[in-house]
Amino acid sequence: MRSLYIKKEDCCGCGACVDICRRGAVRMMIDREGFRYPKIDGSLCVDCRQCEKVCPVKKKAQSMERNPSRKYFAVQVKDEEVRRLSSSGGMFPVLAKYVINRQGVVYGASYGRNMKVVHKGIHTMEELDAVKRTKYVQSSLKGVYREIETQLKDDRWVLFCGTPCQAQGLKDFLKTPYPKLILTDLICYGVPSPGIWRSYVKSLEKKRGGRMTDFSFRDKRNRDNGHMCSYEIGGNEYSGSLYSDPYCRMYFSNHILRPSCHICRFCTIERESDITIGDFWGIEKVRPDMDDGMGTSVVILHTEKAREIWEAVREELSWFECEKKDVLQPRLTGPSGAAKSRRIFMACYKALPFSVFQKLYILSASGRTFIRRLFGW
Repeated sequence: MRSLYIKKEDCCGCGACVDICRRGAVRMMIDREGFRYPKIDGSLCVDCRQCEKVCPVKKKAQSMERNPSRKYFAVQVKDEEVRRLSSSGGMFPVLAKYVINRQGVVYGASYGRNMKVVHKGIHTMEELDAVKRTKYVQSSLKGVYREIETQLKDDRWVLFCGTPCQAQGLKDFLKTPYPKLILTDLICYGVPSPGIWRSYVKSLEKKRGGRMTDFSFRDKRNRDNGHMCSYEIGGNEYSGSLYSDPYCRMYFSNHILRPSCHICRFCTIERESDITIGDFWGIEKVRPDMDDGMGTSVVILHTEKAREIWEAVREELSWFECEKKDVLQPRLTGPSGAAKSRRIFMACYKALPFSVFQKLYILSASGRTFIRRLFGW
């Protein structure tokens, strides 16, 4: 099998190349760091190069800097229960309601079998809980691009929410603009390894003696902007600080991000989606009265379609319009840098049983001192 990329940094793992290939010649395979990468079966490939043309990394970025009609908002959904159970300020559930009320389909990241993170379509508000919370894992979109294309050709409304590279992959896959597609991307810190996530889930299940059924990365019960995480195993709930959780520490120390995330071209205001959403970091400086510990969304409207939808839903929101300078945050000005010890960290992950690897990591005072303590440096 040949590869679609030369360096690992050249592939974001969106999977659009898999769905664009009607002969099934492209499939995703797990590498030793736990990330999915496409491989081409030469016996099935007809060299049409569609897999290369759909790649959001290979595609030259369009200039969207001169967009005087782009709008920036700070948003909190008025329904406090919806906001409590949502990421940030709850903008995504409001968009989802807009689409579901029009008999449309909403696509977001959900936990599947064995806690694998996958994109799925939901059709009712009762199903919304599965896709509305943050998942710090790269999701699989196998078959989703084709499914969305079918829905749109049937003239149904579709809301897609994912990382900016996934959203761009969908747009390039579809090729044709669809009036009823709402393309929403996230302010993305970077995507962690699905393989390491699976190893972590297994370790917690072994420790607690049961099957994990849920994991909340941004639990808001302490009204601290979601600085707590919680999970359920065997019907019991366990919780603790987000920053003391071993997996989350690996994530925020930039040890387990996908290589392409460190050179991501989507870490900017200028995007080809309709709407960008994320946490409004720094709201306490812009509007202290909105900093109540329950989350505020930053919402960026890029297109006329987005502005029309905004007019239809804004009565459900507490909001104010702001300037570009107010919403700028690190992941809108540049990508997350790689941890200096990432290479050795991953070498240890690949070489050691995960139980041993994790114990060594936990024993360290922080992820940054892990390698030094491991080797006695």
